[in-house]
Amino acid sequence: MPNRSPDELFQLIHTLEKAEKRNFKLFVRRNASSDEMKIIQLFDAMERMDHYDEDLLLRRHPEIRKAQLSNLKAHLYRQILSSLRIMRDEENIDIRLHEQFDHARILYNKGLYQQSLKVLSRIKELARTYHQITFWLQALVFEKKIESLHITRSFEDRAEQLSREVEELDDRLVVIGRLSNLALQLYGWYIRSGLTRDPGEERSVTEFFEAQMPAGAALLDGFYERLYYHQCMTWYGFIRQDLLLYYRSCQRWVYVFRKEPAMLRVEAPQYIKGMHNLLHAHFMLRNRDRFLECLTEFEAFHHSDIAQSNANLRVQSFVYLYIAKINRHFMEGTFTEGLALVTEIEERIASYEQQLDRHRILVFYYKIACLYFGSGNQDKTIVYLNRIIHWKADLRADVQCYARLLHLIAHYELGNYEILESLIKSVYRFMVRMKNLSVVERAILEFLQRSFHKDPRMLKPDFEALRDRLLPYEHDAHERRSFMYLDFVSWLESRIREVPVQEVIRARYLAAERRAGAGH
Repeated sequence: MPNRSPDELFQLIHTLEKAEKRNFKLFVRRNASSDEMKIIQLFDAMERMDHYDEDLLLRRHPEIRKAQLSNLKAHLYRQILSSLRIMRDEENIDIRLHEQFDHARILYNKGLYQQSLKVLSRIKELARTYHQITFWLQALVFEKKIESLHITRSFEDRAEQLSREVEELDDRLVVIGRLSNLALQLYGWYIRSGLTRDPGEERSVTEFFEAQMPAGAALLDGFYERLYYHQCMTWYGFIRQDLLLYYRSCQRWVYVFRKEPAMLRVEAPQYIKGMHNLLHAHFMLRNRDRFLECLTEFEAFHHSDIAQSNANLRVQSFVYLYIAKINRHFMEGTFTEGLALVTEIEERIASYEQQLDRHRILVFYYKIACLYFGSGNQDKTIVYLNRIIHWKADLRADVQCYARLLHLIAHYELGNYEILESLIKSVYRFMVRMKNLSVVERAILEFLQRSFHKDPRMLKPDFEALRDRLLPYEHDAHERRSFMYLDFVSWLESRIREVPVQEVIRARYLAAERRAGAGH
């Protein structure tokens, strides 16, 4: 896994683009003093380092004394942020509103109350247009302050109108807060544990969801109310493996932006996440045509001015676009073809080291391992799974479990029988500890325990028996979660037919295409 530097200044410097670095140096040199020149030296020194090493930094730059390093770093950090602040993005609604508030306060402090009120009126209109309720509310509070302290000759019922507006916005903020909290908590559940594993977990999620969902939330019409409501429904449906609810909620999440396209620039990360979930829903339901339409649309967005406007959007759109591209190869059974993506993904992971969270890297490694497994390259499968297994991460217990199970199967495929017994015990203990040992996983482990002692040429009837035993569980409400992580049936078919896994999936995919064509 990437070796991240814990130094925040180092991280910030290594996220800067060329124009931002040039602007920083111009900004500092405008009022250059000896201290300013020292922070430029420190900036250059840290920029040249691959990883932050304070001792090496001090040895190479004796003009920087250890006693002053902490203050210099703090000063440099502030100066970088200040230089970035003046490179303001005209399209960023938050920055525009903050600037207008600054103007309103300056005018107020000058005693120009009417001019200040005019600016506040523009702020409210801009905030209303882009659904920025907190800014809208701040403008109203400031307006109330001016009206209560000064004679502005406003119309008679101004006080009552301001009070009503504030109360209405307060009520909206409460609902938005509850919905966004619930969406975040459900997503946190998924990141920690994945999908529900048994009726008890499903009951627990449902009870929590019903207790936290505000009454009448489905009927609310504000942009953020609808956005967060559909996010709640998306995570609720997905965690419970209700794929139709998941799919419909993802559609509505994306439709919120199609209904109000001006919000796409304001909340682009939310749109990216919605498109990712919609692509995943199409993938899970095998809606190939709709998946490809959605993928084409999302790839076009990835290359758009909006998605390329800052590092955060570039990274997020890259992550979800390439997850979708891998899923396409899973769907179509073109695993070997999909391996062409691996080099670029690895390069991007290295390039985006400071911005990518551990969860995304873990998911990429698992999906890459599955590409290699499907193409028949078990050695490379094990390499990528080892990156997950040996990385002490306290998230995605589901991926951690299935990485170990796939790791075990890959060793079985390679005939590494001398280590299988200890691996089986290790995987079994881990899955029990993670409460992730369902009927399907138990059957696989028991089969491997029994079969690795036998002559592989005599195992075909055993593979057929296990396949027939597992097939009914593909549609079981709780056991089917296992097949979402690992296509056990296709693996067993590949052993029965003595072909790579990808050939089994490819044949099934082409047969479905022929049936769909005949239906038309």
